[in-house]
Amino acid sequence: MKEGPDIARIASLVGDPARANMLTALMDGGALTASELALEAGVGLPTASSHLAKLVEGGLLKLASQGRHRYFGLAGPQVATMLESIMGVAAQAGPIRTRPGPRDAGMRQARVCYDHLAGEHAVAMLERFVAEEIVVRDADALRLGPAGQSFFSAIGIDTERLGNARRPMCRACLDWSVRRSHLAGSLGAAILDKILAEKWARRPAGSRTVEFTPPGRKAFEKTFLG
Repeated sequence: MKEGPDIARIASLVGDPARANMLTALMDGGALTASELALEAGVGLPTASSHLAKLVEGGLLKLASQGRHRYFGLAGPQVATMLESIMGVAAQAGPIRTRPGPRDAGMRQARVCYDHLAGEHAVAMLERFVAEEIVVRDADALRLGPAGQSFFSAIGIDTERLGNARRPMCRACLDWSVRRSHLAGSLGAAILDKILAEKWARRPAGSRTVEFTPPGRKAFEKTFLG
């Protein structure tokens, strides 16, 4: 057996349709019970429990207990990034469609990818950041650019604190609906937190869509799209 990461093991975990449905149901960064995930997967509870045990053992899900209830969530943002990338490959390799990605306009425009903003708005935001050297692209990697600290400080995001965290500040996440990258990492999460804290947008229950209010959309565009 060749040395290196066991890609086949991870691929087999994600490749089962029921497990794939469970994983995508958790793409909003939330947590669900085994019963809720059984409904998402379209399987019975005993079958769902078997699938969930495999996903936890495989390191793709984490388990948290609260009272008598047990909740399952993605093990971390890297899992969400992987799923988003697989969705992009699946959309490209699958039946030819006029437009890639979700048909729902709201999901295409703005949605949650684990804990950061994805969709057309997020891709446009990153492209503006790169154009103005707020964020710098080095090959496939991203880092804070020379104009980044002052830009984010002016809108109340402390990049120095984010830079001291163990999690990478800037990461490129391939957006499956647009097939270009959006911004992940602790900075991407901080931006989504600001959008929601300012009440520029809300997250409807049971959906990954980020719905902007008309004034909120204007404020987002003025702040992040220039």
